[in-house]
Amino acid sequence: MRITVMLILIPLLICCQKSDKKDNNGDVKTNVPAYDGYQLIWQEEFNGNTLDNKKWNIETGTGIGGNWGTGQLDRATDRPENLRIQTDIPDADGGTLAVTTRKESFVDRNYTSGRVNTQNLGAFGPGTRIEARIWARDVKYKGQGFAFWMMPVEKPAGQPNIMWPQGGEIDIMEYVGSIPYHNLGTVHYAWFWKDNQYLDWNHGHQGAYYNYAERQVPAVKPEYGAWPPKDNDPNTGSGGFHTYRIDWYKERIEFSIDGQVYHMHYFNDGDAFGQAPDGQDGQIERTINGKRVLATEYSHHFNEWKPFEHSFYLILSAGVGGNDNQTYGGRITEDAKFPCSVFIDWVRVYKRL
Repeated sequence: MRITVMLILIPLLICCQKSDKKDNNGDVKTNVPAYDGYQLIWQEEFNGNTLDNKKWNIETGTGIGGNWGTGQLDRATDRPENLRIQTDIPDADGGTLAVTTRKESFVDRNYTSGRVNTQNLGAFGPGTRIEARIWARDVKYKGQGFAFWMMPVEKPAGQPNIMWPQGGEIDIMEYVGSIPYHNLGTVHYAWFWKDNQYLDWNHGHQGAYYNYAERQVPAVKPEYGAWPPKDNDPNTGSGGFHTYRIDWYKERIEFSIDGQVYHMHYFNDGDAFGQAPDGQDGQIERTINGKRVLATEYSHHFNEWKPFEHSFYLILSAGVGGNDNQTYGGRITEDAKFPCSVFIDWVRVYKRL
């Protein structure tokens, strides 16, 4: 059953104060907004000459199962053809990280890509605001995609690792060319601990689409189609820069784009509905300040490990889809144009005071 609830929330006030700082390469950073009630604790403005290896790892290869675990066709490299700092991007606040997928023969693949992460260099959890300003300029065809997401860095005592999805996953931005007018914000989790072992069926997820034109959850779930969009279409992720954000609280994560909340995920059973636990994952559509927002629950199903009480690291990655049934966004279409570049203006993390 879907229930619509009318709510009125007071918008978060943003302080106008800004500050100039220097990055690790000595370059003067652009002014960074100071949000009321938050303190900036980590940032990457991509204003240096090279990627800062004190903040970022470059991933190479083909990942889990030789396809990044998602049926992808690309091999990630550390070449400047796939990852580089670029300073000539319109509307960027200084430099950008350009992540580019290419159609080319390289080692054992016909596509190359780029991906970076902060594993063992920077991890963040409850009590933070995490955001990035991203322009998925060339992601316009089925099979092209880009993600700003997070994976767990902590592990249970006595365990060599934390298995997926028991450890959780947060997809802040998941944008694909086959659904060009929407972004997907999702959490992944397991229903059962199962001794921290992977079982194919033991995977839950709760996500919501964001419609760029309406700035809310769409009335009807989008399907593949309408690609490629026109250049500079403001109602797409490829039409210009957007700010993708999560606000991570003790009991929930709120997903927003350009300041508009569209998905609120509650960790505990019953919290999204304000009622007693019923043992079921669930979702409810709300109307907040005139906009559709999806509230979902629940991801903390077992006591052995509650994933969203722990810290996660950041990932920026591009990919080429290879399987309609496995890759979100679908298999690459023959008419897709390459190279396909995405530009990250900055990534920032704030602590809630």
